[in-house]
Formats: sequence, structure tokens, C-alpha cells
Amino acid sequence: MQTPNNEIYDLIVVGGGPAGATAALYARRHGLKTLLLDRARFPRDKICGDALSGKAVTVLRDLGLVNKVSDLPGAVVHTVTFGSPDHTEAAVDLTRSNRRDLLTGFVIRRHIFDAFLFREARNVADTCIESFNVRDLIVENGQVCGVRGKQAGRPETVDFRGRIVLGADGFNSIVARKTGLYKHEPRHWIVALRCYYQNVRGLTDQIELHYVDAVIPGYFWIFPLENGCANVGIGMVHKYLKRQDVDLKIALDQTIHSPYFRGRFADAAPLEAPVGWNLPVGSKHRKTYGSGFMLIGDSAGLIDPFTGEGIGNAMYAARYAVQCAKEACDAGDFSGKFLSRYDDRLWDDIGDELKVSARLQQIGRLRFLVNFVIRKAEKSQEVRDILCGMMANEVPKKQLANPLFYLKLLLM
Repeated sequence: MQTPNNEIYDLIVVGGGPAGATAALYARRHGLKTLLLDRARFPRDKICGDALSGKAVTVLRDLGLVNKVSDLPGAVVHTVTFGSPDHTEAAVDLTRSNRRDLLTGFVIRRHIFDAFLFREARNVADTCIESFNVRDLIVENGQVCGVRGKQAGRPETVDFRGRIVLGADGFNSIVARKTGLYKHEPRHWIVALRCYYQNVRGLTDQIELHYVDAVIPGYFWIFPLENGCANVGIGMVHKYLKRQDVDLKIALDQTIHSPYFRGRFADAAPLEAPVGWNLPVGSKHRKTYGSGFMLIGDSAGLIDPFTGEGIGNAMYAARYAVQCAKEACDAGDFSGKFLSRYDDRLWDDIGDELKVSARLQQIGRLRFLVNFVIRKAEKSQEVRDILCGMMANEVPKKQLANPLFYLKLLLM
């Protein structure tokens, strides 16, 4: 339902995925008048690994939604298994973490999870419009102050005005493009394929990341889903994919039918053709704000360069952006200088983690080092606990990027 064009919102959120929906939920908590827009109609598919990390669960718990999420169709995760190029496997038990909020993760298809979170956001947003295609930004005196677009099936162009616009519209963000902040750089992007399967053998409460020779640096994954289904995929840094002329569809097929994995797929059947997408990763600190706007989620390039997980950071960004939006509305200051506090706070929180993950991604090019670490982890509970601590941020990930860490492993 549309509102009069002369109405002014505190916050216009472009995109209703996890970042945008989370922003709308926090906006209600802060009393901000919010318009939520999305070009799709929910439920809709989103190509992804479908994993919700402990970081995402932390935000869901803060929003009071964990119990509802746990009732959605999907799988509960308590273990992360890492597989080396030489096919050594090390299972890291997340329940050994001292952080009680990170003991459980979920794997839930995005068309289910996103539709759930969008419904929660729609229920609290002042106005929510689906099938609305934002085509341009309204800019006055150098400041973004609204959006312009069309709703599906209607010929007229509609303007909506707001004090702040949040770009939560994905890797191909119109907000990022129109503000000059979009840039495709192959060394800071990952390209990935996903394919849903049924009847994959050996599925448990674990997600599996296998560092296979077909995609170095990158990995092959097997994530459990509901009713014996699995999210299976493969991804690689775009720079190296181009340099090595890798066809991901061929690499996925070869990996599934390789001697090590073909037994697990002997009875498996694909439920779709493999589908691909682009992931702008946080190996680069991109500018995420300007006069009258902020970028969150994939539009801000916050995906972890090492794991490829982006939902948790997207939700963290939404929380910081809305906090900043509230302060800006209270101060009546929507300048880029004021909104820069959002970027400062976000990167103070996740910046070191992203920097180290970027270095780990680079280390992932060294086949012998990946083999060495995973072999050590397979044999040593102490090493597995160190890896668990790093995933829970109890032990600094910087250790993995420090040469002395590998010397320590030699002595363990």
C-alpha cells in the first residue's frame, strides 16, 4: 500500500533481504518512521550457501527471533568440518566454545529464511512495498533525500522522500551505483555455484568446507538441509578463476564425481541446475556512506573473504547503521561526515576479523600449508579447540596469519 508522495520518512530501506529486514526491525526499536522496499515479491530465492553463523544467531537473539527461526525447516549445526586438498578431515565441535551464543548455527534455505525475516520486518515497518523497482535516487544540494522508481504493473514513476536512504539491495546495488561507490574488482570478489541435492550420504549436524585442488583459493561445500536434502556448491576468488580459466560447473561436477566424494553422491540426485552468483568480499574496506545514505550487507561488500559467509556481517551492519540513523535524526545532521560514524563503528567491530580472513584467503593458495594445518587439527584436540576459539573470536584469528603459529604447530 502506497503512502502520499509528500510524506517524509526517517529511513528508506532499499532491499528486504536479511540486511534490510534487520534494519527495519531495529528502526522500529529506535522509533524511526520507515519505508521498506524490495523489487521482488516474497518468498523469493536467493542463491547462497544458506548457513546462519553464530554471529547471525546473536542478532536474531537480540531481536527475540531465535525460537521462531529454530522452528523453520532446515538443519541445526554444531560442527564445522574442514577438509584439506589431500583429503584429511578435521571436525571442530562448536559446543566446546565458551561463548554460549555461538554454540549453534543453522542451515535454512534462503527463500524460507528471508521470507520469514521479511514478514517480521513488514509487520513493523510503517510502509512496506514489494515489487517496487528503485531506478534512481533523489539528490538535492549534493545530499540523497529519497528514491524514485516504479511498482510492477503500474506505469507511473513514484518518488519517496526520506532523511536517510539505506542501500541493502545486494552486490549489484542501485544505491551504490548511483552514488558512485560500486566497483567490480576481481581480487575482491568470489564467484560461486550452488546446487540443491537430495540423498547425499553422510549428512549430520555439520557443515563441511573442503579445500579441493579444483578451486584454489576457494572451497567445495556440503551443508545439510531439511528432509535429507543438502546445499552443495563450489566457489573461487574471481581473480584466480579468470587467471586459471576455471569453469565452475565443470569443477563442481568433477569434484562430486572424484574418487573421494563420488561414494557420497552415488544415490544423490540434483534438484536443480547449478546456479551462480557474485560475492563482494571484505578483503577491501569500501566506503559505505555519504551525504544522506549508508550501504549495508552485500552492497557494502562485507562478506567474509575466507568463509564466504555474509548474513552475520550484513545483520551487524544493519544494527550499526540504524543506530547511526537514529543519532542523525536526533541531531538533524545527515551529512557524510556525521554518517561516517556508522562505518567507523562497524569496522572497529568486524574490521580486524575481515583483514585476517583476507590474509587467510591468501594463505589458502598455499596447498601445503592448508594440508599441514588440517592434518594437525585432525590429530590434536588442542588444535581443534584453537580453531573453534578463532571462529568464536575467543582466540584471535591473527594467530593463523602469524608464522609463529605454524612453528608452534610443528611442536604440538
